[in-house]
Amino acid sequence: MLLFRSLLFYFFYAPLTIFFGTLSLFLLLLPKKTAQATIVYWNASALFLLRWCCNIRYEIKGAENLSHSPCVVVSNHQSPWETLFLQWYCRPISAVLKKQLLSIPFFGWGLKVTQPIAIDRANPVQAVKQIKTDGVDRLNVGNNMLIFPEGTRMPVGELGSYKRSGADIAKQAGVPLVPIAHNGGEFWLNKSLIKRPGVIQIVVGEPISIGDKSTKILMEEIKLWTQEQLETMSQTNHS
Repeated sequence: MLLFRSLLFYFFYAPLTIFFGTLSLFLLLLPKKTAQATIVYWNASALFLLRWCCNIRYEIKGAENLSHSPCVVVSNHQSPWETLFLQWYCRPISAVLKKQLLSIPFFGWGLKVTQPIAIDRANPVQAVKQIKTDGVDRLNVGNNMLIFPEGTRMPVGELGSYKRSGADIAKQAGVPLVPIAHNGGEFWLNKSLIKRPGVIQIVVGEPISIGDKSTKILMEEIKLWTQEQLETMSQTNHS
């Protein structure tokens, strides 16, 4: 049954991606804000399909903490789910992603509309410079910025090293950091067709003003906070 419901999701998600990918070619001719405000309905539609096909829902704690805009959103990375959700929930937002994604037909075309920061992971030094420069530019025009400080998806129950780029950008732009923790990977399994029904838990932390704080230490503190939230979620799920 899980496989059937997961395939049902992709049965509808595939034409949805083709539709919005094609639409994005026309949206690119519109003002950036208008185009970005339209393409996020792709994400909203995918979240609806997850609920309808796979019975995957979500609960948010601390939603009031995302009232400040613009800001730099830093989140743990487990699966494709959080990319869909955060693009919708934190809109307007520009995400850091690998540039190869923009070359995927339909999917990549839609991504371009969101004004992402597309980096070349083969050149990490240049990538860091680009993230900082383009990140400040996106914030200055009113977009939030989404960065996964681990840099890649991690298995459920594990956290990678939290790189300091997000905090560096927030400090340079004079905007707060907003940490987010979630357990989306427990339901949208990474590198798997299977999607498990249930309620994804999302915790939005209080905005953090950087000031004169050490960005390296600050990101270590956010990682510890994230770990604590994930452990609480795990205990709740297994109680």
